[in-house]
Amino acid sequence: MFNKYEYGRIGEQCWRERLDNGLRLIVVPKKEYNRSLAFLAVHYGGADRRFKQGGEWTDTPAGVAHFLEHKAFELEGGEDAMTVMTRRGANVNAFTSSEMTAYHFDCVSDFYENLETLVGFVTRPGFTKESVEREKGIIAQEIKMSEDDPDHAVYYGLLKGLFKKHPIREPVVGTVESISGITDELLRTCHSAFYVPENMTLVTVGDLDPISVRKEAERLFPRGYRMSPEREKVREKLEPAKKRVTAKMEVAETIFLAGAKTDSPSGGADGVRAELVAALSLNTLLSEASPLYSELYSEGLINETFSYDFERSNGVSFLSFGGETARPDEVTERVLAEAKRLADGGIDEKYFARRKKAAMGDELRALNSFDNIAYNLALGAAGGYDYFETAPMLKDVTADEVRDFLKTWLTGERLSVSVVQRKE
Repeated sequence: MFNKYEYGRIGEQCWRERLDNGLRLIVVPKKEYNRSLAFLAVHYGGADRRFKQGGEWTDTPAGVAHFLEHKAFELEGGEDAMTVMTRRGANVNAFTSSEMTAYHFDCVSDFYENLETLVGFVTRPGFTKESVEREKGIIAQEIKMSEDDPDHAVYYGLLKGLFKKHPIREPVVGTVESISGITDELLRTCHSAFYVPENMTLVTVGDLDPISVRKEAERLFPRGYRMSPEREKVREKLEPAKKRVTAKMEVAETIFLAGAKTDSPSGGADGVRAELVAALSLNTLLSEASPLYSELYSEGLINETFSYDFERSNGVSFLSFGGETARPDEVTERVLAEAKRLADGGIDEKYFARRKKAAMGDELRALNSFDNIAYNLALGAAGGYDYFETAPMLKDVTADEVRDFLKTWLTGERLSVSVVQRKE
């Protein structure tokens, strides 16, 4: 049933339904906006490398999901769907992450015509054997460019340090070697397995009538319910695979990224709360407003490139922090020491209240972005939680939860460090 949900605390509303074919449909009405957005998420990403269908396992090389994203835009006859939609004035794009491939557009007019084109090329592949072979050269160039990027190198260096075998450690785009084994038959196999309505979420945001959107979704998507395949669940120990990963590249200054795996629920509201606790913990410890950041910055140990993050994807989660510095080990030790001090000695109540208020402000400001709303609603629909319910959850996070997080996960034995040094 197509139900309307109201969120008075954040001033939002949406309509939701799981259609008979399995498609998750979410419509967020935004009156008095002249642009509308459609976001079609296929819950299949770079880390979905092994799956079982019909009782048999299929192994795929790194980069298949991303390769399929590239080829999805090809219409029968060789025309490019992006060109067709751009001629109508739509802004069209797509991306592949470790757990999702998403196709989206926004436009002022011709919304339903663009939606029909989008759903058509996503659900009915038009690529050929010849075009797949040509695409390998294009993606190979993209891979080589990413491999020359120090930020890419330090990030995947950390993932290889943290994870021994989980596919998240491999770049979403794959490698030149891995994509060489991709064929049009393999792409069609993966498309047939994962590009089914049951494995998709359509989110629309804008001045759109929910009932009209629902009618179009029923008309455009394939009928009949078909399950997506079972995916391999790769388990990892919480200890890092390697304590240190080092590379040398053409950089002006040494770059480092330190991180640790965490043990958090992978889905539902519990997983969201664990993510909020982790994000607030890192914010309290490392934000520009923190005492530690001010000390490190004033001493010249860090600069504006210093950042931190927490990621939860494909059944794993990890924290990270880093940036440019001539002394990565000293910065890492100072971070660990400050984490221990806060965990053991407590967190100033007024400071913590300010950090939580700032975090809540960030969450509420993010609701001004159509792209952010659509992405997070789609992610939540597949993950078993409602994104519009997450901002209020932050109010309940306590200082004790932050202390426990810092004490448990920000320790020397948990940490792996990735360093990119300048070539001599």
